[in-house]
Amino acid sequence: MTTIRTLAAHNSAAVDLGALAPKPTAITAGQQEAAREVWSNDRIGTGLWECTPGTFTAERNGYTEICTILSGRVVIEVEGEDPEEFGPGDVMVMPSGWKGKWHITEHLRKHYTTISD
Repeated sequence: MTTIRTLAAHNSAAVDLGALAPKPTAITAGQQEAAREVWSNDRIGTGLWECTPGTFTAERNGYTEICTILSGRVVIEVEGEDPEEFGPGDVMVMPSGWKGKWHITEHLRKHYTTISD
């Protein structure tokens, strides 16, 4: 049987993600994040995430992440590649093994899906 799970608000920008908390991999002092998982099983997870402006490091080890930017802006920096800017409506894929820096220039909210290797 398939179960459908929906959020209370149909507008993902209005969904309460809870209190912001310190971003563990922040390079910028005081950077904060919040997240709300919508659904998951043993291999796939999906939800909403937001983060305040600043820079943090990120790695995707053992899973691939696909995300759509809902609001805000970010510049993604990967060693050996030109930085890329993403904003509302843009889709990003970070394959397992990906490593880089996120430079959030405007408070960012995204929808994400993770798929374990």
